[in-house]
Amino acid sequence: MRLFLCNSSAALRPPPPPGPAAFPTPATATPLLFNNFTSAKTKLIGAALSLGLLLSSPPSLSLDLDSSINQLKPYGGPSVEDCREDEREDKEEVAPQAVSNESIVEEAWEIVNDSFLDSGRHRWSPQTWQQKKEDIMGTNIQTRSKAHEIIRRMLASLGDPYTRFLSPDEFSKMARYDMSGIGINLREVPGDDGNVKLKVLGLLLDGPAYAAGVRQGDEILAVNGDEVKGKSAFEVSSLLQGPNGTSVIIQVKHGNCGSIQSLEVQRQLVARTPVFYRMEQVENGSMSIGYMRLKEFNALARKDLVTAMRRLQDMGATYFILDLRDNLGGLVQAGIEISKLFLNNGATVTYTVGRDAQYQTTIKADTAPLVTAPVVVLVNNKTASASEIVASALHDNCRAVLVGDKTYGKGLIQSVFELHDGSGVVVTVGKYVTPNHMDINGNGIEPDFHSLPAWNDIAKHLSKCSRLQQG
Repeated sequence: MRLFLCNSSAALRPPPPPGPAAFPTPATATPLLFNNFTSAKTKLIGAALSLGLLLSSPPSLSLDLDSSINQLKPYGGPSVEDCREDEREDKEEVAPQAVSNESIVEEAWEIVNDSFLDSGRHRWSPQTWQQKKEDIMGTNIQTRSKAHEIIRRMLASLGDPYTRFLSPDEFSKMARYDMSGIGINLREVPGDDGNVKLKVLGLLLDGPAYAAGVRQGDEILAVNGDEVKGKSAFEVSSLLQGPNGTSVIIQVKHGNCGSIQSLEVQRQLVARTPVFYRMEQVENGSMSIGYMRLKEFNALARKDLVTAMRRLQDMGATYFILDLRDNLGGLVQAGIEISKLFLNNGATVTYTVGRDAQYQTTIKADTAPLVTAPVVVLVNNKTASASEIVASALHDNCRAVLVGDKTYGKGLIQSVFELHDGSGVVVTVGKYVTPNHMDINGNGIEPDFHSLPAWNDIAKHLSKCSRLQQG
């Protein structure tokens, strides 16, 4: 199993929203870490997981949904022979294997050899890494704890604080983090017809989905009556989210050849909304400013920010302020999707760079912007990771001015690989580069202004930026 990671960079809790009269610097507090996963020598997982999602939601009215569970007949399934073959393959995939201590160490070495991206410390090279393997594998590793300690030291020698070892217990806990709110994690699995299927990757045995009848390996077909075909694991996980205690109807196909059911699942342990917003009147009430504070990038971030933007726009906002101060990041995909809300179709959101071709991509906006009014993005030295992706995307595309202090400078991509004894390794596999081709990591992003300028100056600054871009 392998998932992409976006880690937060510092130990701070998002601050309370600013008071109505000003936009003060937020307060600080506890650590947050946001991850995506990956398993050695298996399929890429599309879901991004977040430790910050195991929280209760704000109070809200429960949905009045029919509590019956409807049985549906299977449709267009594969032949009996195909099903039996698939079942044999599934059994072979999960069959326990005797794993030697030496093979676990070598497996971790190979992951780094294939995927690790040196983020600028210049301690890694193919030659030195090959020599390390020869030095290590020439010894007899008598215990599993000794093998794990060798892996820890081997990864520490890279000088990358984000590349690290996970014990089986640590990996197991990480794999349980639930971004759906119903106790499942989803993965994108290529189908024989070329389409992507969404299957249950992880299942909490004491969670609401399991209690309702969802099982490991089930395929998700629809959420509240809407087919999920063509949607990503991130998008569907966001659809499953909702206020604690409300219900969601999911249609699942059990296994490769099982029946199709519609199941009502009661939501639990969902993300709190990370968005706070209000309307500000400035210049003696002649100008309306839509203020939005985004505390973290969780599965609710895009949906709740869209709601805030639409309401503020309906209230007559002529400028928007997006406050990303002390936002340590979170789900990378949430940051990318939020950036697209402000950008013209075809505009570059970010570039990713890595040794593996799958990490060498250009991510572009694919829809028209939700708002076109000028934007101010508030940043400080604890604006990090996914927050920096958003800030640089809006800045480099002349959609926003940055106000505040230089950002943190965390632009690395980690993946988590599961080893064959249930332990794991987190490895830096890529980095983000801004639309203007600046490396975020270790550099941060300089603001345009250290304090809020006059509103007319903001419009002039963005207009000049656009003219320069157009030549």
